[in-house]
Amino acid sequence: MAGRNDPNGTNRDIRDDFRAEIREFLGTRRARVTPEQAGLPLYGGERRRVTGLRREEVALLAGISSEYYTRLERGNATGVSESVIEGIAQALQLDEAERIHLLDLLRGAGTTRPPRRRPAQQRVRPTVQRVLDSMTGTPAFILSGRGDILAANHLGRALYSPVYADPVRPPNNSRFVFLDTHATEFFRDWDQVAGDCVAMLRAEAGRDLYDRRLTDLIGELSTRSAEFRHRWAAHNVRMHTTGVKLLHHPVVGDLDLPFETFPVGGDPSQFLLTYTAEPHSLSQDALNLLASWATDNEDIERSAPANDSKRADSTETPD
Repeated sequence: MAGRNDPNGTNRDIRDDFRAEIREFLGTRRARVTPEQAGLPLYGGERRRVTGLRREEVALLAGISSEYYTRLERGNATGVSESVIEGIAQALQLDEAERIHLLDLLRGAGTTRPPRRRPAQQRVRPTVQRVLDSMTGTPAFILSGRGDILAANHLGRALYSPVYADPVRPPNNSRFVFLDTHATEFFRDWDQVAGDCVAMLRAEAGRDLYDRRLTDLIGELSTRSAEFRHRWAAHNVRMHTTGVKLLHHPVVGDLDLPFETFPVGGDPSQFLLTYTAEPHSLSQDALNLLASWATDNEDIERSAPANDSKRADSTETPD
């Protein structure tokens, strides 16, 4: 991450962090693709020291020289053409999210401009908040790229009342998932949610390694959660725009809620997250009950069910 060699960011090449990320990302992608998966022949009796592809095999598949690929994997990203990137993406069987992440890292490694830092706190436009508030039957949120809940409607705050029980503001999904002992109960598919959180943070870091709030969050999670450290080291990235979230709310019980995310126009670092329920389903009944509970509890943050032991010990791994 940013500042791994110089925490103050002084007297060092700002491209070094991106070069290190390129090396680690491409190395982990090589390790997961076997020669058989890549369609390469294995000769009888050949003993391999690696289970994944060698650098020269990636170069062969990508149609470039072994020396050129080795320089690229070491972070020398000057003048990389689209055809080379496409060849490497095909050789390593990258999906769309991984390809975009590689492009972000290569772009960062080639820049010479001073680090850009985002404002200390993002703001949600009043018009966007009015859109949220108009969605009375749908839990809705505005999230930042690092998973901060920047705004929500009343039903959204009711749905995420366990997350809002954390006094830290703004609430953050990844902090809740990895540092709150109630997360494994609230997210019935905790393992999937944890993987998605890390993959989205990794993708966001590729876009801007010098976002101080992002690097502070990653540093906090890495320090306090062994589970996060293990997942972070995998360098996985993912687009997580639609799906079904399996929740257990302390007031209304289980909910299976399809979700959709949409970029917020005018601010590419924010997106709208909405949950719905299948009509006439048990989840719809639970969501209606939650809406009634929310109506009777105007201040969701004060009326949220109490967490007795909110924070997980940094050495523990959630079940």
